[in-house]
Amino acid sequence: MSGLVFGSAPGSATGGATGPATGPATGPATRGATRPAGAGSGAAATAYVLRRAWVGGATRDDVLVEVADGRFTRVEPGGAVGEGRAAVVLDGLVVPGQANAHSHAFHRALRGRTQRGRGTFWTWREQMYAVAARLDPDSYHRLARAVLGEIVASGVTTLGEFHYLHHRPDGTPYPDHAMELALVEAARAVGLRLTLLDTCYLSSGFGAPVEGVQRRCSDGSAQAWAERRAALVERLAGCDDVVVGAAIHSVRAVPRADLPTVVAAAAGDPLHVHLSEQPAENAACLAAHGVTPTRLLADAGALGPRTTAVHATHLTDADVDLLGGSGTRVCLCPTTERDLGDGVGPARRLADAGAVLSLGSDSHAVVDPWEEMRALELDERLTSRRRGHWSADELLAAGTDHAGLGFPDAGRLEVGARADLVVLDTSSPRTAGTGDDEHTAVFAASAADVLAVMVDGRWVVGPAAPAPAQPLGAALAAAIQEVLP
Repeated sequence: MSGLVFGSAPGSATGGATGPATGPATGPATRGATRPAGAGSGAAATAYVLRRAWVGGATRDDVLVEVADGRFTRVEPGGAVGEGRAAVVLDGLVVPGQANAHSHAFHRALRGRTQRGRGTFWTWREQMYAVAARLDPDSYHRLARAVLGEIVASGVTTLGEFHYLHHRPDGTPYPDHAMELALVEAARAVGLRLTLLDTCYLSSGFGAPVEGVQRRCSDGSAQAWAERRAALVERLAGCDDVVVGAAIHSVRAVPRADLPTVVAAAAGDPLHVHLSEQPAENAACLAAHGVTPTRLLADAGALGPRTTAVHATHLTDADVDLLGGSGTRVCLCPTTERDLGDGVGPARRLADAGAVLSLGSDSHAVVDPWEEMRALELDERLTSRRRGHWSADELLAAGTDHAGLGFPDAGRLEVGARADLVVLDTSSPRTAGTGDDEHTAVFAASAADVLAVMVDGRWVVGPAAPAPAQPLGAALAAAIQEVLP
């Protein structure tokens, strides 16, 4: 039998929890709370026997893990539980928690709507702005809570939220980081770790002022953005479940002279940037500065291992060398890139040059980390007319890159790492007969096959998770309807 089984391991006492299968909570949450590091963890270790698990780059049988204070204290294939000790048996295929490195939570309201008729990235953007104009802290919290519930239920345990809706529609600030905390509290409500990528957004184009809804994105200057972000970092200091990173929206939205200010403000923290998503951006950058966006960022000192370039679709050979040679991370978002007609980026060439790859769902046209993984391979097959660009292990490694989000201690089953687990059904119509190994996860499974999710030692999805206050679908429908134009 495949599935989630709460029972006893051989030689142990009966253990564990029971209860109906549930998703992440979607009911009311306390607003404005700050959770300190380690809050909610207990000292007693819980033992689990993973019938099949991807550990250390290979699928192994009967892996014994112990969890205490939100971390793995034991990971041992074939290990013995010990007489008289309780253990929880997890049947199915267990893999580490996934990292979604690029998200715009409010874009989820556009699913099934912007796909109607013809258009381009730029016509899609106008519909996106129409939703952005209607959000306030309360409606954003309700929407984000439902959207992040869908994300964690798909197997994601850390989310990188590329956030630029900072202010009121007229550009005046909300008190006490209201929009930012709406996202933080939404993530906590569903048990998801959050990297809040606070975004600098100062221009509507090279040398052009912000206009329309973009006014709520701008702090007026790079220095004002840095000061507001610094206050947010202080506000959330000591939290174990939130990292406040930084982002350059794009080279068209942050003037060349301001790039070093953003880089300096982000020192030591994750720094993300939309890069060369559209040929029009490249052409405009060349016209304004005589260099590609990648070179512009390199000259500003923005590249390196703490930086993640998102999309990186339309690159020159020199751009690939700059990104790879600097060890810059690159986040591909295949389901959004195909939805918007952006193109297929040179992922294999980037990895071979030294870039570290990660994955994101971006606009949430699809929320399915397993689909993002296989799309990386399948899209390259379409452009090259060849198979086998990526192994399943490589794609799982891209899907579990939490380091680029400031959580280097997550994404693997090993002693000392954060205790994240995703249990996949291996007997569904999608996964049955596929081998019950890493190839099942990457090339067969979908978000619908996720049976349970543990984040930092807490079950947030599955039979042992708290029962939801409202069905996830109903919460999504209500929150989206509220913000539609």
